[in-house]
This record gives sequence, C-alpha cells and structure tokens, in this order.
Amino acid sequence: MKKLLIAFTALALLGSVADAKAPCRDAKGKFMTCPPSGIAVATGGGQVSPPDKKGRCHVVVPAPGTKQKKGQLVSCPKG
Repeated sequence: MKKLLIAFTALALLGSVADAKAPCRDAKGKFMTCPPSGIAVATGGGQVSPPDKKGRCHVVVPAPGTKQKKGQLVSCPKG
C-alpha cells in the first residue's frame, strides 16, 4: 500500500511538471504556446508591439470591443 501511494505521488508530481512547462492558457483554459516575449499584453486583451527605433508602439492584435486597428500607434505599456 505504501509503494502504491509513493508511485501515485510521483505520477502526480510528473503531471504538475508538464503544467509548468506550458503556463499559457487560452480563453477556454486549454494549454497553448506562449506569445513571444517581445510582445506585451495591453489592457483589454489586445497586444502591443515592443517600441520600435523611434520609441513608438503599434497594435498587433486589437482588443475586443475597442476601435483599435492593427498597426495603429498607441502608448507603450509601462513595465
């Protein structure tokens, strides 16, 4: 019985390691590949590009429910 409990615990730990490798989830809770580290998530669910050579940021993915368009200039996220 003790060996069975140890084996079950080891399998549970291995499963949690798989969750740690893919920490990004989509809206339905399924695991997905994380976006590139150069893209910051804007408030409202849209995505903003990192600052270009002139220090400007552009909309990569418009936030739902806003009037943003792809490529529009926006203020860069802080942080």
